[in-house]
Amino acid sequence: MRFAELSKRNFKEMWRDPMSMGLEIGIPAGFLVMFWALGRGIGESFFTPTMLAPGIVVFGFAFLLMFSAVVLARDRESALLSRLLTAPLKPRDFILSYSLPYIPLVILQIALCFGIGALLGLEMLGNAGLVFLVLLVMGICCVELGMILGLLFTVNQVSGVGSAIITLVALLGGIWIDLEVIGGMFHSVGNALPFAHALDAARDIMVHGAGFSDIATDFYWVLGYTLVFFALGIFLFRRRMVE
Repeated sequence: MRFAELSKRNFKEMWRDPMSMGLEIGIPAGFLVMFWALGRGIGESFFTPTMLAPGIVVFGFAFLLMFSAVVLARDRESALLSRLLTAPLKPRDFILSYSLPYIPLVILQIALCFGIGALLGLEMLGNAGLVFLVLLVMGICCVELGMILGLLFTVNQVSGVGSAIITLVALLGGIWIDLEVIGGMFHSVGNALPFAHALDAARDIMVHGAGFSDIATDFYWVLGYTLVFFALGIFLFRRRMVE
């Protein structure tokens, strides 16, 4: 089975799970509307569509992380992956063939949340393409982390670890509350992870009209995590091939 065929197979497998797909797309959109309505009711400026939309997108990526991990873990437990390892493919080919099918879902999630946000009054002072780039890299970062979890844990274990990561993103990603306001350990740990950096960059572009030079540090922080996760996934696949 060649790279293109394996990617196509994984793409079909992903879209054959309408329940998970519906939850992956619907939950973030529902949260966006719910918290927008909550913000209007209590007069909380942090819950405006402009602040909420990128945060909800990143929060949705945490669910995508678990979704992608479950698919890979399930293939590994069914021994399908062991059979695939006999194909003339390199470790990076396997990682890419399992990762690429999720890119359209990442794009769809960004488009849906920002489309709903626009209907609710979202404002964009900066370059929308730059916001898209930041969030796209963040989405790929989460997919690559999902690949690592899928290689390290069983399906049942992935559910627990994935839930913990979703909670971590919610608490330390700056999605629901500004980490600058919290301060202390939460601020330090949050800024050591990529999620808050992606949000800071996206919000700076949208709210303050920041350019690439202004958000370069945040962007490269997210990109760095993405490359590290990708490299680690290749390493884990290579180790599995020689077992």
